[in-house]
Amino acid sequence: MMAGAALVAALALLSIAYGSTVIPLADVVGALAHAVGLDAHPVSGPVGKIVVDLRLPRTLLAIAVGAGLGVVGVLLQTVTRNDLADPFLFGLSSGAAAGAVSVITVFGDGFGIWTLPIAAFTGGMLAAGIVLLLVSRVRGQGPERLILAGLAVSFIFTALTNYLVFAGDQRAAYSVLFWTMGGLGLARWGNIGLAALGAAIILAYGLWNNRKFDAFLAGENAAESLGVPVARMRRTTFLVAALATAILVSVAGVIGFVGLMIPHLCRPLAGPLHLRLIASSALFGAVLLLASDLLARTLLPPQELPIGIITSSLGAFFVVTMLFRNRL
Repeated sequence: MMAGAALVAALALLSIAYGSTVIPLADVVGALAHAVGLDAHPVSGPVGKIVVDLRLPRTLLAIAVGAGLGVVGVLLQTVTRNDLADPFLFGLSSGAAAGAVSVITVFGDGFGIWTLPIAAFTGGMLAAGIVLLLVSRVRGQGPERLILAGLAVSFIFTALTNYLVFAGDQRAAYSVLFWTMGGLGLARWGNIGLAALGAAIILAYGLWNNRKFDAFLAGENAAESLGVPVARMRRTTFLVAALATAILVSVAGVIGFVGLMIPHLCRPLAGPLHLRLIASSALFGAVLLLASDLLARTLLPPQELPIGIITSSLGAFFVVTMLFRNRL
């Protein structure tokens, strides 16, 4: 945990310093010190404004989104007993993407700067509602049915997204592509609170119920015998994960594989019990997204790669490595 906290601090400073324009670390520290009132002398030129108004919100957004997606992955993998569970698998990200793309290509920004977040949030929650409706209509409500329903909804919303891209305004194709691959370019002080809310919801829920999630490790029958309402707990966890994912996707786009990788990376460090596992997943989820965003901004300067390209590449390499180690 101490190493993770040090990594977050170091990567946060590097994330603020590096970009299309490299800012010396001394100026970064000076601008941050002036912003919090520890230094009365402002940094000369536009450096202070770049640090405080542009790069600091982006860094905080990366921390919030990475932490939230990491915890979502832990909880979904626990309640479904599936090592590959993440928001992608259950259609949550696909629903949010379809909502955002419908605004970009068809409906327009009727609610101003909040149109895209509202549409993405609505799409994500609609996808979650459809998944739960499908599960409620079939006999039995085990984790495998939740996964199958999630896959079906994911394919449906992916098809809808592709249709909207081709049927809508072609001039918006680049915006759609960038948003569906994820990015932190929408980071503003106005929406940092929204991302922090999404991360706080899933983190607080996970920590509050950590002993109940521990019971899942012994199997559903053992959890029921310990007084855990397994089916209700699974549905509630799915809804809370859907809510948090919809909020995070609404401000950062679709960022894949964070929720899949982080739990596997943290279990050898924190152990299987959820109090430490959830805390470490939040921490190292932030580390992963900070590092990925730094790479996305520095690999092809002055262009910025969608962050989903970085996380998907890392995720593919991670899954192949796990396969060769016979851990999946």
